[in-house]
Amino acid sequence: MSIWECCELLNEFVDESDPDLDEPQIEHLLQTAEAIRRDYPNEDWLHLTALIHDLGKVLLHPNFGGEPQWSVVGDTFPLGCSFDEAIVHNQYFKDNPDSKHLVYNTKLGVYTENCGLDKVTMSWGHDEYMYRVAKENCTTLPAAGLFIIRFHSFYAMHRSDSYKYLMNEEDEEMLKWLRIFNKYDLYSKSKVRINQEEVKPYYLSLIKKYFPEKLRW
Repeated sequence: MSIWECCELLNEFVDESDPDLDEPQIEHLLQTAEAIRRDYPNEDWLHLTALIHDLGKVLLHPNFGGEPQWSVVGDTFPLGCSFDEAIVHNQYFKDNPDSKHLVYNTKLGVYTENCGLDKVTMSWGHDEYMYRVAKENCTTLPAAGLFIIRFHSFYAMHRSDSYKYLMNEEDEEMLKWLRIFNKYDLYSKSKVRINQEEVKPYYLSLIKKYFPEKLRW
């Protein structure tokens, strides 16, 4: 399946975890991408990253397993170390056996100081799925694009500065781009619909530049 075909599948879904959006997901993708394109016209990789950042939500579709929304959307967080208080609904971690584990309930857990987020196992969700799809299909998106895709729901890190002790210097550089992206992810939502046919040729050209024609999902 091509990336654009996958985008069209998201016409069928509204993210129940997002209090600011009741439009189909493809509208959110296009609104985010077009807003960034307006302000960062020379960063075409960022336009495409915005378009595909939520494509992992295709896991909700029956053709991709029809997963329940709770297992696909929402915030993500590291596994194998203590659950930070900045994670949304952190009070429920008390029922998770990892919160009482001698290693997993420590600050570093199974990791070492400044090991880098590429060494960290994250909770499963649409971020991690799309990141792996992009990697598996040998995308030529820059590292910052992959970082945005994988960690845009890791709010404890990029909004509350939690888990900084796991990050290395490269992560700090990538985080600058994620914070730029996050402003558009959150604040580009609008009732004004994007003309899909009008912008489609531009995004198809970017997909062709950074991805193969068909992807293994």
